[in-house]
Amino acid sequence: MTTVAQPRTASASLAEFCAALKWDALDDEVRSRTRELLLDLIGVALAGSREPSSAPAAEVAVKLGGQGSLGSRDTGGHANNNAGKASVFGTPHTTSAVWAALANGTAAHAVELDDVTTESSLHPGVAVIPAAMALAEELDASPAALLEAIVAGYEVTMRVGNALNPASAYARGFHPTGVAGVFGATMAAGRLLGLDHATLSNALGIAGTMASGSLEYLADGAWTKRLNPGWAGHAGITAASLAGAGFSGPSSVFEGRLGVLHAYTDAPKPERLLADLGQPLQIMRVSIKPYACCRYNHGLIDGVLRLASEHRIDPSSVEAVRLGVLSGGSLLVADPIEQKRRPASTVDAQFSAPYAAAVALVFGSGGIDAYTPDKLRDPTVRELMARTVCFTDPRLDAVYPRQWPAMVEISLRDGRQLSTTVEFATGEPENPVRRAALIEKFISLATGSTPHPRDLAETILTLDTGSTVRSLGAALRGASR
Repeated sequence: MTTVAQPRTASASLAEFCAALKWDALDDEVRSRTRELLLDLIGVALAGSREPSSAPAAEVAVKLGGQGSLGSRDTGGHANNNAGKASVFGTPHTTSAVWAALANGTAAHAVELDDVTTESSLHPGVAVIPAAMALAEELDASPAALLEAIVAGYEVTMRVGNALNPASAYARGFHPTGVAGVFGATMAAGRLLGLDHATLSNALGIAGTMASGSLEYLADGAWTKRLNPGWAGHAGITAASLAGAGFSGPSSVFEGRLGVLHAYTDAPKPERLLADLGQPLQIMRVSIKPYACCRYNHGLIDGVLRLASEHRIDPSSVEAVRLGVLSGGSLLVADPIEQKRRPASTVDAQFSAPYAAAVALVFGSGGIDAYTPDKLRDPTVRELMARTVCFTDPRLDAVYPRQWPAMVEISLRDGRQLSTTVEFATGEPENPVRRAALIEKFISLATGSTPHPRDLAETILTLDTGSTVRSLGAALRGASR
């Protein structure tokens, strides 16, 4: 009897590619970028750990995962060094890695400043890095092992996100960060656990039954968006651990008849799973956020700030504002317009194009300081939102999702019509945040959580040449208030 060879699955190809990634073999540009993304995510996580939504996640993580804390003593009266545990950022506690990943991923997504992508329209770092950091700390893995696991995790997260076709996933009600992020977290965890490529492929199959992430937080500003990447990290460590223990998952998890690309999207792009694998690595296509809101608003903020600077616009002189948004993001930031004009919470504001434009025009800012209750209640901001409309334009959609342009049109009471188009928002690879600005962002976010943020930045940016992952984790625990 002739045996018919089965076609190679996407999970097998991704697993084999990622299993072969070695930190020392990566070029300097990739290694530098990876350290920068680690720095950025840790800064965002420290700031997020101070948000109200992070305390319940930390409490549950410590309760369910066991705990340790700085200065505690073991039953013999000896100092407890928390060996074999992972740090809960911004607190004095440690817990099991699988629960630390949940707490830290949830915290890191709380202020909407974590890294983001265009084509896959998701946040890879917030799912991958907390899981990788927690497991590396628990296992006492080397910094190089942590960093190459992060590269592998980004590769998988973004490729799965590309194949989902994010606009279609959004329309189905799914958050691509949660859906695709579990696969990246699984890959990162699997690399740290030393799984071979066959077992890594099996782990991805297991992760398919854990992929999740609802967009219904948009209805009332609930905190569940912040949980989506935390759960992805938690589930990723679980999936990789199950595979390592011999549990099986479907090899056709992505392209199968009932696989991820059937369940989470109506218009999948399966060819994007493996297209140009490693050329370049996906981590080189990640954007860093300067503004604390949905990425679909960033080009709009850039455009408002540009017009305000060029024309010295007084908000009281504005008759109307028109915002050209991408169809792929309209569901998140523009629809329904009456709701977006009246945000009732920080989460609502983070996902409102009218608010992003109005607060940028009134206060000249899009950072964390723009998303506070006093700004939300500001009468001038509220009045501007009431005079703001959003529209879609085929010229913008023509280059989506590879590019996320935006249009801003401002009508002044004196009859002037001002307009601008932003092709690449600040932070895109084509319009990058420079390292000096990235360090300043980290310092601004970490201040209040650590006494020496600049020194901590240097530690992270040179992690693979000096410090251990456990010493970094201890510094982040020491960052507690």
